[in-house]
Amino acid sequence: MNSAYKLASIAAVLSVVSLALTAQAADAGGRIGFTVNPKGQEAKVIRTGLELYSLTRSWRKKNRARVDQHGSGNGAAISQQGQNNNARIYQRGRDNSGSISQNGNNNTFALFQFGKKGNTAVTQSGDGNVGLRFEGGW
Repeated sequence: MNSAYKLASIAAVLSVVSLALTAQAADAGGRIGFTVNPKGQEAKVIRTGLELYSLTRSWRKKNRARVDQHGSGNGAAISQQGQNNNARIYQRGRDNSGSISQNGNNNTFALFQFGKKGNTAVTQSGDGNVGLRFEGGW
């Protein structure tokens, strides 16, 4: 099994675990979060996956962004300057606040928040940055 496949598998497992934790501890009042900033082949795999996802949702040729929110009191912002940037925010639960700011070219970032009261702001400057952020609260 190659390392790109391993990283994708780990990210999928961790997102499922995060969903399970937030569902089980609905009112316990805690937070958990982690960020993935891959390099090399792993970064290429994640970038390609997010770009393919964005392409299926939008046929624009420059910057792509997508926000899905469920629950109440959620807020999100995306700011992109440059070309070929991809940003994705998905928030679930309530009172989550997430933002992604990208300055440069060929940057890709996805922010996922689950549960309650996530407050995450991400900034990428320069060219060719890739990252994922998982945040969960209860």
